[in-house]
Amino acid sequence: MAQRCCSLCAVAEQQPAYMNVFFLKDSNPTKPNRILALPRAHGPGEHLLSLLSVETRVELWSAAIARAQEAWGNKWGIAMNGVKNRTQCHTHLHIGKLLDNNEQEKFIVVNGPEDIPVPPDGSGIFVHPAGGKLHVHFEDAPEKWLMR
Repeated sequence: MAQRCCSLCAVAEQQPAYMNVFFLKDSNPTKPNRILALPRAHGPGEHLLSLLSVETRVELWSAAIARAQEAWGNKWGIAMNGVKNRTQCHTHLHIGKLLDNNEQEKFIVVNGPEDIPVPPDGSGIFVHPAGGKLHVHFEDAPEKWLMR
């Protein structure tokens, strides 16, 4: 865990055992408005979202959405980069303000956190509110849709 790519794993290990999800301010100076949501649990290798239990995934998405709404009202977005575009192995979601005019053609509509699917093959995922539901997009580098 001494390697830079494992620094979030080290932080997760320091969290109390009762805490399933925790938040950090993004340490990247080019992203001063971002918050990270992380599960305390972590797994092998690339820490794919699919390796988390269903309960942990729902708790992670639910906590991230609540924090996003608290910070940005209904103008939030949550992004998780695909494994090809990550600098950290530990699973983490980027919470930020949704940029205007960013809706893409391809998305699925879900009712809530429990319905957010796992990205296929380690690809990225982007979630934002729309019309009382959530739009879910799959792409490798979805952070571009969030204000820095």
